[in-house]
Amino acid sequence: MKYRSTRGGTREFTASEAIVRGLAPDGGLFVPCELPSLSSEDLRSLMPLSYPERAARVMKLFLDEFSSDELEGFCREAYGEARFGGAPAPTVERGGLYLELWHGPTCAFKDMALQMLPRLLSASLEKCGGSEGALILTATSGDTGKAALEGFRDVKNTKIMVFYPLGGVSEIQKLQMTTQQGENVRVMAVRGNFDDAQSGVKRILSDAALARAALGRGWRFSSANSINWGRLLPQIAYYVSAYLDCAASGAVKFGDKLDVCVPTGNFGNILAAYYAKRMGVPIGRLVCASNANNVLTDFIRTGVYDRRRDFHMTVSPSMDILVSSNLERLLYEVSGDAALVAALMSRLSDEGFYAVPDTIRDEIGRLFFSGFCRDGETLDTIRDVWREHGYLIDPHTAVAEHVRREYLSSEGRGRTTLVVSTASPYKFCGAVLKALGNDTPDGAGVELIGRLRDVTGVTPPPQLEALGSCSERFREVCPPSEMATKVMDFAEGR
Repeated sequence: MKYRSTRGGTREFTASEAIVRGLAPDGGLFVPCELPSLSSEDLRSLMPLSYPERAARVMKLFLDEFSSDELEGFCREAYGEARFGGAPAPTVERGGLYLELWHGPTCAFKDMALQMLPRLLSASLEKCGGSEGALILTATSGDTGKAALEGFRDVKNTKIMVFYPLGGVSEIQKLQMTTQQGENVRVMAVRGNFDDAQSGVKRILSDAALARAALGRGWRFSSANSINWGRLLPQIAYYVSAYLDCAASGAVKFGDKLDVCVPTGNFGNILAAYYAKRMGVPIGRLVCASNANNVLTDFIRTGVYDRRRDFHMTVSPSMDILVSSNLERLLYEVSGDAALVAALMSRLSDEGFYAVPDTIRDEIGRLFFSGFCRDGETLDTIRDVWREHGYLIDPHTAVAEHVRREYLSSEGRGRTTLVVSTASPYKFCGAVLKALGNDTPDGAGVELIGRLRDVTGVTPPPQLEALGSCSERFREVCPPSEMATKVMDFAEGR
């Protein structure tokens, strides 16, 4: 299996090269040169397997440099009971059908990929034959940062530096990052929003002179954001597994279509569902759920992507994004035209918007339904799901549930739709308590965990309760213009 850039170029890359590099040399994203397929017989053969076994089989289709034994060992380590309890990615019925992806060490869906990526990256470095280590650079809107820090903590031959928007994550998300342990980690707040942090990381990864300087110090830049194929690939596996679980439980008849509703910011999570669909998993409509930063909703409906709009800080902060990087992969897959993708990305960078041809707009509209949810509607949905079904959800899951209901009342009548639940409600105690009618102090964090437990009787994750006894290690703040300097300081051990 070879990989190419979404923006062209004649060179093809091995899987290990794509994982180590993170970003293609021309600034594009790596995509597989061809997609493997899963027949009905293939899917049936996966049904009796455990989640680690299923994930290894799916990823093997894309990673021919890795042996089956190697991948199965990685998956057993990544998704074992010590990290995820009994079931890494269970589907549950609570009035609706939910895929819970937050049972890992940091209580968010990013664990599903970021417990695997460090293992893939370490092995890829060895396969590429280089002597340098990997310096992982990551921008986060809340959950990726902690999951990446935890995944790469003290992994040999790696360092990881995470940038998050100052004031743009929940108090618990911030504490999870700033209290992170490990000798190879660093965390820094950026003055600005997530798009400022993400753009800064992408500039650093695309800067050839800076990359040479880092190599001179023994470090190769890479990324743990979903721009890295090694991050996106494990996400495909949980959609394959979720369909099989829904078929096994009778929620959907094997072979019938299952629609999927995903709370979406950077477009990686829903893109993984798209790839699973393309491979042959019977996934029907892809329902893209946004918050008030509804740039994706407008794009899917009109074909115009326009980030020149007000940025909203919402109660679902992990989706507070106006530049959805993984959309570039979808544009390439739908158009097959790298030159067009490069031109669109250049226009987005220079002018802040682009419009796709009508044929591409129509195809995306056929594949995707889009909707968005304002903060008041998000809180109402948390309250309604709790009162109606005794099921506690976080604000991001609530955005998806709101849009699912909108979809089922219009185009999706009578269809079975799986809502992707992306985080523990205890990561957003203030918003959840407000939804349930309990006022909270501004900025309150860990102290609200006990209050939410008392109000609902739902047991909080112990790793979040423990934050109250942790001391903050990282308090530094920088403007986007100084991110590259801070990275090189880290590379030099300062």
